[in-house]
Amino acid sequence: MFRHFDRKQQRELAGCEANHIICAKRHQFFFFVSGVTFSYGTAGFRADGLKLSSTVFRAGVLAALRSLKTGYAVGLMITASHNPITDNGIKIADPDGGMMAQDWEPFADALANAPDPQSFVKLVLHFAKEENISLSRESSAVILLGRDTRPTGESLLEAAKQGIKCIIGSVALDMGIVTTPQLHWMVRSKNMGMKASESDYFMQLSESFRCLMDMIPKEMTVKGIVTQLMVDGANGVGGDKLEQLKTLLTGLQIQVKNTSKQGEGILNEGVGADYVQKEKVPPRCFGPNDIGLRCASLDGDADRLVYFRISKINSSSIDLVDGDKILSLFALFIKAQLHCLNKSESDGLRNVLPARVGVVQTAYANGASTDYLKQLGLEVVLTPTGVKYLHKKAAEYDIGIYFEANGHGTILFSEYFLSNLQKMGNDLASSNAGSEPHKAALRLLAVSKLINQAVGDALSGLLLVEVVLQYMGWSMQNWIELYDDLPSRQLKVKVADRTAVITTNAETKVVQPFGLQQAIDAETAKYHQGRCFVRPSGTEDIIRVYAEAFSQEAADSLARSVSQHVDHFLGFRTSQKSD
Repeated sequence: MFRHFDRKQQRELAGCEANHIICAKRHQFFFFVSGVTFSYGTAGFRADGLKLSSTVFRAGVLAALRSLKTGYAVGLMITASHNPITDNGIKIADPDGGMMAQDWEPFADALANAPDPQSFVKLVLHFAKEENISLSRESSAVILLGRDTRPTGESLLEAAKQGIKCIIGSVALDMGIVTTPQLHWMVRSKNMGMKASESDYFMQLSESFRCLMDMIPKEMTVKGIVTQLMVDGANGVGGDKLEQLKTLLTGLQIQVKNTSKQGEGILNEGVGADYVQKEKVPPRCFGPNDIGLRCASLDGDADRLVYFRISKINSSSIDLVDGDKILSLFALFIKAQLHCLNKSESDGLRNVLPARVGVVQTAYANGASTDYLKQLGLEVVLTPTGVKYLHKKAAEYDIGIYFEANGHGTILFSEYFLSNLQKMGNDLASSNAGSEPHKAALRLLAVSKLINQAVGDALSGLLLVEVVLQYMGWSMQNWIELYDDLPSRQLKVKVADRTAVITTNAETKVVQPFGLQQAIDAETAKYHQGRCFVRPSGTEDIIRVYAEAFSQEAADSLARSVSQHVDHFLGFRTSQKSD
């Protein structure tokens, strides 16, 4: 039951928050942050970790209300992913393990920005009434809590618990220090009636990995593959968890650098997937001794993954394999299994198990990757930038594959497809056990358990990459040469008001201000293989410019020209700064 209905009880809730504020100040967290406005986005709320105490407290209340509304457990993760160690954040996982429903984001914003405890109480009570959320003593909420390795995490976790306690009957389950994908997986598993501990997560991944490795064709086993994998753990939780996971794996040699326990450096500083992908240089602790090896990099909370190889010519540069090529590798594997599954030795090809496969990207995906996927005969669609859009679209398919270039992505299998696949697998086990179609069915079922279907997961994604490379008999060079990325450039232009730019067609076309899109089109037409779009930032008054062309010089020139048009149309002239 919500603790506070009448005025006296409302004062009690205000007092509850006020007492928490005093406690927070004692820990050098500050409740009122002058000039800071919080906005709930794909990453939840993020800010300096020392300014988040009250926001996390309120997110605890929000999570409890979300659990009451849905009737299922939800998750609350304290992390700032690839941000600097001084930052922290809070985000809520819905019962399906995905991100909180978008229609709750305005309420989250209002709650986080309430100017005082009294306003906060009124917002909570009003929203509960509008959403028909029962606050009786018979109602209960379950919230799974997790945090990464940031020093502010422990205090913020206590703030979240205090917020949850404001809803009587709410239960906060502390899952400890975990990766963000682990917490999402735990929420999804719990609500599906499955075991949901960290050991269960490790067991499911390792068993699925073993199943897939056992079915690799003998002629492909380690053919052209460098057996050892070097992994950059971003000095964070992902490296620590991979150290635990690798003890359960066979057929894969992993050496992890940059874990938080080793004390090799600071979280995300000169390390991690975001750093490697943007700077295109090796992370710290990687150098000449690693030349030629297959390397991977996780981000701070292990929901992003990129691969790279240190250049033999210059050990300070890399051959980057980003999310686009990870997606392409997975799509190629899935397509091969479906082809094999629908193959009958007696009558050739037939539609045994039709499956609609969709590949979902954003406009930031390199144009070469999109062309490659279309050449495979796959359906490719674009969504606005943000995992919440990609995930939602991917869920519309029997098999939906999505990745952003930054390395965040996963594969979704519909329950309908998995049910039919399981039935077919059982039928084949009885009539044609050990056949290639039978193995294909088993592989797809194993992939559905190995890959994290709740959210992008660097650990599960890494294991699937390793399986597919060995299945294909591919070296790192084979993967790199899958297609050649078009040179690109990203710039950002400061503007007075980013909302003056309105886009459509998955952010690839400008609707307002009138005339800007025509100017972009005119500039783009000057360059062979040119492509360019602009979009407003979601958090600050800047307009992001992305350009591609046949050469790096041409891409740079196109980006600069379009940036000048943006500056001209929005009437706020300033210098452009590269990301």
